Amino acid sequence: MTISSDGYPLAAAVSPRVHVLDEIDSTNAKLVRDAAADPDSHPHLSLVVTRDQRAGRGRLDRVWTAPPGTALAVSVLLRVGAVTLADRGWIPLVAGAALRDAVAAQLPDAEVSLKWPNDVLVGAGTGARKISGILVEVVPSDPQTVVVGVGINTTMEPVDLPVPTATSFADQSVTADEDRLLADFLTGLRDGIADLAVGGGAAVAERVAAHCSTLGLDVAVSLPDDTTLRGRAVRLDPAGRLVIEAEGVETVVGAGDILHVR
Repeated sequence: MTISSDGYPLAAAVSPRVHVLDEIDSTNAKLVRDAAADPDSHPHLSLVVTRDQRAGRGRLDRVWTAPPGTALAVSVLLRVGAVTLADRGWIPLVAGAALRDAVAAQLPDAEVSLKWPNDVLVGAGTGARKISGILVEVVPSDPQTVVVGVGINTTMEPVDLPVPTATSFADQSVTADEDRLLADFLTGLRDGIADLAVGGGAAVAERVAAHCSTLGLDVAVSLPDDTTLRGRAVRLDPAGRLVIEAEGVETVVGAGDILHVR
């Protein structure tokens, strides 16, 4: 599938720089490289987008691939110098909430939620399936700048879904308006980061928690030290971390793979 000659006018109305590529190794890697080489030409909300990403990465350095033309790979540059260090743990959650809202707007008959910290799920309970994931990374040359990378399964047919727990707009029998999807995501991301900068985590916590399907569920958390924590996800702490309760003891989790048990 080729990029429309019309480009993404709705997204371009929100982003000051939209770079559309026929193919690329990784949109995140491309944007990090370009922003480091020419920071003045890459303002806040600069965007790179393709439908053919050859070497994408997910969280924990997992490989993220999709057949050409079946998914959008998107990276957005954020200048976050106005966000305090204590509040920057909310950035992936703000991005996840913005993407959740953008997806939900085009799937009005489905339940769409945010799985902590930043996967977007379609469906109810433990049967929900992933339609999109997010990877946020700091630009090494500038710690006040981060890149938000997003993969969204758009036209991917059921036979091409990588795992049974994945879904796509096509799998949901919906044709996504990609330009509107990007514009809605960028708008929510822009406004969420602005609120975070002005009001801190308290300014975004409610909107994140409102659609976070992880909260209230029993979960198994695979932690970075290869141990597994089991318990109930009860709330987010002031830094956006997940609080797990098990046998009356609360544990705060800042990173880990979450499995919704029930």
